[in-house]
Amino acid sequence: MKLFCWVLNLCALHVAISKQDETGFTYDHGAIIRGEQGRKELALVFTGDEFADGGAHIRNVLAQQKVKASFFLTGNFYRTPAFRKVIEKLLADGHYLGAHSDRHLLYCAWEKRDSLLVTREQFEADLAANYREMAKWGIAKTQAPYFLPPFEWYNEAVSAWTAAWGLMLVNYTPGTRSHADYTYPEMQSRYISSARIFESIVNYEANRPDGLNGFILLSHLGVDSRRTDKFYFKLETLIQTLRARGYEFKRIDTLLARSTQR
Repeated sequence: MKLFCWVLNLCALHVAISKQDETGFTYDHGAIIRGEQGRKELALVFTGDEFADGGAHIRNVLAQQKVKASFFLTGNFYRTPAFRKVIEKLLADGHYLGAHSDRHLLYCAWEKRDSLLVTREQFEADLAANYREMAKWGIAKTQAPYFLPPFEWYNEAVSAWTAAWGLMLVNYTPGTRSHADYTYPEMQSRYISSARIFESIVNYEANRPDGLNGFILLSHLGVDSRRTDKFYFKLETLIQTLRARGYEFKRIDTLLARSTQR
């Protein structure tokens, strides 16, 4: 869990080095981290590896609210028999299902981002294994062109390897604490309650000129049992709150589709 904790400390770094190109998309180390900021649209994104306790609840809320979301799952997740029903229902509901690596590898060091922990061969073998598992579910590579890296941590080399594979690397938009929903009380000062996570999202929206426009808002499909304060139980309220503020929810491939049309 020490690996995850670095994410909270590195949010400011993401903001400092991100940049926009002529499409209006924001990039960080070669990955798209935000769509167009001129439209009140955002993508709800969920990642999954070893936990899926929120799967049924998240799926039901999205269905009730008529929202399409995006799920980036590891090969570990696609292979787990206990998760089959969740995957089947997400596919049937028309959500985006993509890749999150096969074995949830850490690609580069937390302390020194340009220091790779995997070779290109290891990266490609792991990614290929992820897509093989997806193929068993009828998900072709052409249907899932966006790849979200494990631990949401990568560098320019990983972005280049992803592009060479014919995929586009994406990551969450920094600024809120939505991705901190994996933390639990034993992490002490690093623990972020669901109330604080929710507050960080609505406050960011209210206090920034572009609000959450183009946001890739990431949280987790399931979390450690030591976290009893599950953020996914606030999903319905979050959707209703943001919809009341004029936002539309898009699959990530729809949110970012304009980048390939220009």
